[in-house]
Amino acid sequence: MPLDRFMISPPDGGLQANLKPFMIPDEAFARLENAYVFRGRIRKRFGGTLLEATNPPAVGFEQLQSRLRIKIGTTDGFGTFVGTTPLLAGIPIATPAIGQLFSIGNEIFTVIIVAGPPAPTLSTGSGTMIFNGTTGGILVALASAFTDVYYYPSLPVMGLASFELPNINNEQLIAFDTRFAYEYGLTGFERLSTETTAGASTWVGSNSQFFWTTNGIGTFEYQNFLYVTNFDEDDPNFMRYFDGSTWTVLRPKVSSLVVGPPLVLDIFLDTCRMLVVFKNRMIALNTWESESPDGINYTQRHYAQRARYSTVLDSPVGVDSWRQDIPGKGSAIDAPTSESIVTSEFVKDRLIVYFERSTWEIVYTGNQANPFTWQRINTELGAESTFSVIPFDKVAIGVGNVGIHACNGSNVERIDDKIPDEIFDFNNETNEPERVYGIRDYFVEMIYWSFPDGDQDSMDFPFNNKVLVFNYKTGTWAINDDSITCFGYFQEQNEGDPTRWEDLLMEWQENANQWVSGPLQARFRNVIAGNQEGFVFLVDSESSSNCQALQITDIPFITPTIFTVINHNLTTGDFVLIKNCVGLTTYNDKIWQVTVIDNNTFSVVSGGPFLFAYQGGGTITRVSRIDILTKQYNFYADKGRNISVQKVDFLVDKTATGAITVDYFTSSSELSLVTEGQATGAILGNNVLETSPYVLYPLESQQEVLWHPIYLQADGEYVQLHLYLSDTQMVDANVSLENFELNAMTFYVMPTSERLQ
Repeated sequence: MPLDRFMISPPDGGLQANLKPFMIPDEAFARLENAYVFRGRIRKRFGGTLLEATNPPAVGFEQLQSRLRIKIGTTDGFGTFVGTTPLLAGIPIATPAIGQLFSIGNEIFTVIIVAGPPAPTLSTGSGTMIFNGTTGGILVALASAFTDVYYYPSLPVMGLASFELPNINNEQLIAFDTRFAYEYGLTGFERLSTETTAGASTWVGSNSQFFWTTNGIGTFEYQNFLYVTNFDEDDPNFMRYFDGSTWTVLRPKVSSLVVGPPLVLDIFLDTCRMLVVFKNRMIALNTWESESPDGINYTQRHYAQRARYSTVLDSPVGVDSWRQDIPGKGSAIDAPTSESIVTSEFVKDRLIVYFERSTWEIVYTGNQANPFTWQRINTELGAESTFSVIPFDKVAIGVGNVGIHACNGSNVERIDDKIPDEIFDFNNETNEPERVYGIRDYFVEMIYWSFPDGDQDSMDFPFNNKVLVFNYKTGTWAINDDSITCFGYFQEQNEGDPTRWEDLLMEWQENANQWVSGPLQARFRNVIAGNQEGFVFLVDSESSSNCQALQITDIPFITPTIFTVINHNLTTGDFVLIKNCVGLTTYNDKIWQVTVIDNNTFSVVSGGPFLFAYQGGGTITRVSRIDILTKQYNFYADKGRNISVQKVDFLVDKTATGAITVDYFTSSSELSLVTEGQATGAILGNNVLETSPYVLYPLESQQEVLWHPIYLQADGEYVQLHLYLSDTQMVDANVSLENFELNAMTFYVMPTSERLQ
């Protein structure tokens, strides 16, 4: 009997979880992890690459130019150095901790002891370092002469800002961790420490208090300043602004009221959740303000519904720019609600403000005496995450407590109907909603939201571990596993030629970029991401491998092998690629499956015998498992017949060594028929879909896409396919680090018995 053929092309329905698997469209998927819909095909998730400054680092030491770091001095002619980590009032600003690094040239020194008397660090070269965990002091000997000494606090990245420079299409990358600000230059990251106000370049904040930045007018109209707040009311310096060279505290006086002779009550704007520029005024939303009758004692008050604004056509740093007691200057308006302001965004020339469970607009009245008023747009849908809102021309999209919402200025509605329960899987414990961080990737027309999964323990594993991917062109969804604290944009500052293939920091098989690919061009606006260890890396949609963005602090001589990786954020069963270990090289360039012990350690099966001790320098790349579950297919459902599937042809992009496993289930069972078939000897082949050319078909090596079959023995009410990387494939770098793109599927089927026969 001839078989019927049904072709699924393009497979562009994305993740759909609002219906049972047999009810979703043929082009949709019941699970789509570490893969997503891209222009009519299923594509492997985005990868990542380390930032690369003008002079590429030596092989194995690429992390040094892609991490937040502070220059603390230079060695002398003998390679010695005596110094300390940054201090404030004689106390280390960043608490000395296991896992912090120092580098001198290409030599890495890793702190593994902070308690007790000064102790030696690990060293990847001939130099030695003694580190004092109490004072932050260091003593270096036998290192490279006349070489800069860098300190890596290894704190989580809390902001990646773009500082507008005068030249067109030219933005300076400013990064923040919980204590310091940095700029990215020709040699990597350097701390921005020049200040006009004592302590202005040092910050206070937790690992959930991210930095909101906005570009605005400076002291004069021709200047541009970067205004910064992390909404920490306990920071003694509150808000700051950066003029391109120095930091200055911004704590404007907003009123000076006579409350009874001779008492004068001064009121100051201490900090706010966000700063925006609207109608030539700067507006502070959700404010902390302090009152002082004597300039010594202060009473701080929180105005969670307040919008406080400065004067028009005047610098926000002017002495009286925010004064509400001076006619024609600034003032404040409070929204008539008990909810707190969470975030804001512009829709065309309208300022939309999201509260916890409602959405409002700050309406411009045109009356300079009372320029703004509040107007409610929606009474039930708001936003919970300050950094989740993504601007578009016609809408602003943000993450709320009951859905992902789009506001067009007139109404607010959910856009995540295909995955209505996913928002409830976000971790909603204390401070966790604040961690959700989004960005728009213009190159691939995607939105990424990094978020903490509700299944993880937020006490031990507080950092984001998932990325929700939204294709805003097709309205499709997917989920990645990754640890990203925040996103930003980056434009390479070099005026030279675009990136050359020979300068890339990844292997050829890990990169799918074309010769004229956008990310390789000078001045291209790349999406970048930061993580919990102070790494900053490019989000590269055309890279098939994740970034080597975790540091191995220590590997003791024990079995099973225990790796110390501070805040690794992995889960048991994850896979990692280990590289660059100096001394103990047993694990280098191999992929290992981990068993998590706690948030700072995990174990792998021992790779001994160990002939040398670990000296440092090791990095880890998360290896993501592609996991795709199709709908439950029955092309004869309308006829009340079961389905038999004999074969499925897959149209895939050609790779050099790639492959993926194709499992299948029948009816509504989750019983793996590949596993059962192998156990009974009844299965046809190994069900591995090779994406490399067949040796017996020489012409395939010249093709760009390949039709490759998988044979099934499936008969039931439905047939569902499961495409995934098996454990064996995961530890094979030639397979798991390869690209994967699925363009179409053709099913060879026939109807069988009626149901229940």
